[in-house]
Amino acid sequence: MTPRAVFDRIAGWMAGRGPRPAGPRGAGWDWERVAEKKLVDAGYRILDRNFRARSGELDFVAEENGVVCFVEVKGRSGLGFGSPEEAVTAEKRRRIFRAAEAWLRRRDRARAPCRFDVVSILEGSDGLKIEIFRDAFHGPVVRRRRR
Repeated sequence: MTPRAVFDRIAGWMAGRGPRPAGPRGAGWDWERVAEKKLVDAGYRILDRNFRARSGELDFVAEENGVVCFVEVKGRSGLGFGSPEEAVTAEKRRRIFRAAEAWLRRRDRARAPCRFDVVSILEGSDGLKIEIFRDAFHGPVVRRRRR
């Protein structure tokens, strides 16, 4: 490992980030970094990143004007499979909601006003198109029952 790689790894660890994953996971990592900058520029205060609970993961937990925002980041490199925000399916919303409940319990903020936002990142030949969808969905999402 080169001295530069060691430095980058230590700097990433100190900043709360690990090394960039390889492959498609690396693209998601990059999109989260872009989304974080967009959120901060829009006035959000980041409270937590990549919070994991038994039921799912939250990309970001942020606060905007006293409201706790659970933020899902979705990116696409084209529209072949639909827009990024369309990838937040009912099952994904259910998992986000359950993880949000866990976050609120662990942080003792059960009575805090909250909402669910989505950051959509679309890579195109003309660069990145980044949109924040505030209050993108509401919970809880009821699980379909099997017959």
